[in-house]
Amino acid sequence: MSLMNTNCIYCHHTLYHLNDGMVKCSVCKKKYSPQRIHQINTLIKAFSDDENALSASKSLNLSYGSVLKYYQKFRHLCAEYCEEQYHLHRSSDSQYEEYLYIEKSKRHDKTAIFDSHNFLTFSYGERVYTLLMPSLGMFKQQFIEDNLENVYHKEFSKFMRTSKIIKISEHDNAITKFWHYFEHSIIAFKGVSAEHFPYYLKEVEFKFNTPFEDRSAILEQLYFHPNGSDI
Repeated sequence: MSLMNTNCIYCHHTLYHLNDGMVKCSVCKKKYSPQRIHQINTLIKAFSDDENALSASKSLNLSYGSVLKYYQKFRHLCAEYCEEQYHLHRSSDSQYEEYLYIEKSKRHDKTAIFDSHNFLTFSYGERVYTLLMPSLGMFKQQFIEDNLENVYHKEFSKFMRTSKIIKISEHDNAITKFWHYFEHSIIAFKGVSAEHFPYYLKEVEFKFNTPFEDRSAILEQLYFHPNGSDI
């Protein structure tokens, strides 16, 4: 094997080129394919550029399942990063507002209130931090049986009117800007399950907080951190 002039993607130390086309680090001992690293970086770029998993799988000639697996990993990294950034930069005068989201197609369904996503949006400077609240889904059957879904539907309608008033007001702070951005971004996912919604929410939060030109570099650093895990 021969010594290369490039550095390890994980720890930045010297790499050795192996006869089978793989490379191995002289310090952390990781062994990997440069082609695979290039593929991951390309997927990070696609994710950062808001290209969905299906489109990326077609343009890169990869299986949809494989691309989706990477995208889910990226969303987990976004969530961890957002958590760290908030705790590093939050201030005592942070403001927050409650937001209730439900898909537009369901907003006239009285029982759909139980499928809504309720989260708090905190602002710190020009950034935001979201905190998902417990779902009402666990109470759905009981409220329907007790014929209380009408009560909750009325409350939901009031909340939606209040949210609309807040959004169109001149009080256009980081929180309301994020709500606009969130509503626009979430449509592109064409429906998100309750199980995965928290990570899609954090993806939107990460992209709102992070300048477009910095997204890929940050995700690459998070993905290839020496103490991180590979998939």
